Amino acid sequence: MKFSWRTVVLWSLPALVIGFFLWQGAFAPSVANMGSNTASTRMSYGRFLDYLQADRVTSVDLYDGGRTAIVEAVDPELDNRVQRLRVDLPANSPDLVSRLREADISFDTHPPRNEGAIWGVLGNLIFPILLIVGLFFLFRRSSNVPGGPGQAMNFGKSKARFSMEAKTGVLFDDVAGVDEAKEELQEVVTFLKKPERFTAVGARIPKGVLLVGPPGTGKTLLAKAIAGEAGVPFFSISGSEFVEMFVGVGASRVRDLFKKAKENAPCIIFIDEIDAVGRQRGAGIGGGNDEREQTLNQLLTEMDGFEGNTGIIIIAATNRPDVLDSALLRPGRFDRQVGVDAPDIKGRLSILEVHARNKKLSNEVSLDAIARRTPGFTGADLANLLNEAAILTARRRKEAITMPEIDDAVDRVVAGMEGTPLIDGKSKRLIAYHEVGHAIVGTLVKDHDPVQKVTLIPRGQARGLTWFMPSEDQGLISRAQILARITGALGGRAAEKVIFGDAEVTTGAGNDLQQVTGMARQMVTRYGMSDLGPMSLETQQSEVFLGRDLMTRSEYSDEIASRIDAQVRTIVEHCYEEACHMMRDHRVVIDRLVDLLIEKETIDGDEFRQIVAEYAEVPEKERYVPMI
Repeated sequence: MKFSWRTVVLWSLPALVIGFFLWQGAFAPSVANMGSNTASTRMSYGRFLDYLQADRVTSVDLYDGGRTAIVEAVDPELDNRVQRLRVDLPANSPDLVSRLREADISFDTHPPRNEGAIWGVLGNLIFPILLIVGLFFLFRRSSNVPGGPGQAMNFGKSKARFSMEAKTGVLFDDVAGVDEAKEELQEVVTFLKKPERFTAVGARIPKGVLLVGPPGTGKTLLAKAIAGEAGVPFFSISGSEFVEMFVGVGASRVRDLFKKAKENAPCIIFIDEIDAVGRQRGAGIGGGNDEREQTLNQLLTEMDGFEGNTGIIIIAATNRPDVLDSALLRPGRFDRQVGVDAPDIKGRLSILEVHARNKKLSNEVSLDAIARRTPGFTGADLANLLNEAAILTARRRKEAITMPEIDDAVDRVVAGMEGTPLIDGKSKRLIAYHEVGHAIVGTLVKDHDPVQKVTLIPRGQARGLTWFMPSEDQGLISRAQILARITGALGGRAAEKVIFGDAEVTTGAGNDLQQVTGMARQMVTRYGMSDLGPMSLETQQSEVFLGRDLMTRSEYSDEIASRIDAQVRTIVEHCYEEACHMMRDHRVVIDRLVDLLIEKETIDGDEFRQIVAEYAEVPEKERYVPMI
């Protein structure tokens, strides 16, 4: 085992402290009294006077300035053998010497030796010196450790990670699904490698690029790809690393960062989660003159202040552009905002191809089908999906990932872990009717997404699930589609009411009702899809800033609020009645599907539609067309 100097010093300091106290409390006193401890048997002073009077004392040696005596005496109880005895003399015995002379007893006085004082001085000097030396080596070693005690005077320095040529292992070929963002950032890399191509026509590369998008879409991954492609000095730091408890530290770190960047220009500075330091100013009570705002002011000055930052390209990432200060977003600081949104179906396929490079996939696995089934998934979600499928494959001791593992991984990522199967009984049958109610509406309503599968296997908090698969990535949704989704969400509650009656309606539709109410209210207040006309009565509220939007104000009168509530109620009641009507008209096929679902626990979408087609006319819906 190898020990560093720091480890040795850390273990040595407690030993030195303990040794110092042991030396002072035990060893030093014993040295001072060494001369008086040569006799092991003690004798009282009164007995000593009796022996002296009986002429049994032969010699006396006085120590410690006359406080201790070593006496040689004849003991009649031991056949008159001579013993060496120790006697503690009282402080006031001035006539002892004269009595010894009168009795003609040989005595000698031994002055106290200075060995105890010498050892006391050494103990008081050596151990503090060793302690100071140990602390010196400890601070010297820790000065090279980030955040160590030796860094106490360097808290104003920048904590940015610096790479002369960042070897991130990520290139643009490793980033998929964000082709538009890659094209924008490729210009930055090209300018750094071949600036004459741009300067020849008078072009100027943007000073700053802001990557905006929801979490998991690949903003930080793009920054790593830029670092790997550019081949120039690269500084990377998080926005939270600027802000500290001490006043002025954040601004000092900003100055130090740009000072280092100017010394290594041209270079790139990447600030991740810039919203931690770039939030809007003036949001606090009392003027908002806090540490974060001072840090932001310094950042604004360094990005495009009086001196400028020629040769420095700043790339920042955030998922909250709405909270950033307007001065930070103006041209000259962040000239461009590059959107990194969730990928479409083509982008998801490209991302799956990248993450499937190191995965063993069976020939039956279709990445196109996976991309079609995962609308709204980000790059991080898709990477997690394939990783979960690989874990399930290893757990089931298979050699390659198959479609059952992919399906289970999708279910696990979306809905949670699989729970304990339900026991046959009234509760299981009620849940089966609830899920079949959702699925029957999704199958019979033309504008609803087609059913993918219906299952009674619990996942997460859900006791049963009905999965729908959209035919395409829908950027715009029509009024008919919203009404179809509301009707489908109410299908479970409608099935409970029609089959079991009002008294047996359960709480299983709680989440469905929340979604239904939200969609209906958005139709009325945002999208103008009601009798109130094409008016937007509510705007999407961002996070409230203390001191700016402390009080929310109503954007419409009380009369309009009552009409909004009435319109929402009308929409929901209309869709609910339509769902109940479907349950009554198709009771036979619903009973058959419930019996089959209880038996198999999972029904595939194609099988579900085939059974419904035997009893009713299934509308033709848009089918997915594979990409070429």
